[in-house]
Amino acid sequence: MNKMNDIEVIINNKRYNLLGYESEEYLHKIASYINNKYSEFKKKDFYKMLDSEMKSILLEINIADDYFKIRNQIKDLETENENSSKEIFNLKHELISIQTKLEAKEKEVQSLKDELNEAQKKIIRLETELTDKNRL
Repeated sequence: MNKMNDIEVIINNKRYNLLGYESEEYLHKIASYINNKYSEFKKKDFYKMLDSEMKSILLEINIADDYFKIRNQIKDLETENENSSKEIFNLKHELISIQTKLEAKEKEVQSLKDELNEAQKKIIRLETELTDKNRL
């Protein structure tokens, strides 16, 4: 099991101790994300007029919104990935089918070349026989 990490972070100009099994880097990313959210809202005029509870609710709603949007993007990407995998499977199947047909046609071409070669030999033999008979 991972070791427990206890780190100090600053969120919205206040010190907090975060404790978790995630890496310190990850815990810092979380704190940074929340700080960025606070920074976004502090730039808005309406945010300054809200009481602290409303500010917290607004922040929570926006974080939840980000979460659900990312979750939907992940679902869309998973669906796209699944569709791509199916398409790749179908293309591979089609490729194998085409390769099989190509091999059969190549064998047919080789057989026809062999037939042509034999026919040309026969023509030469018959011409030679005909020339020999005409000499007699």
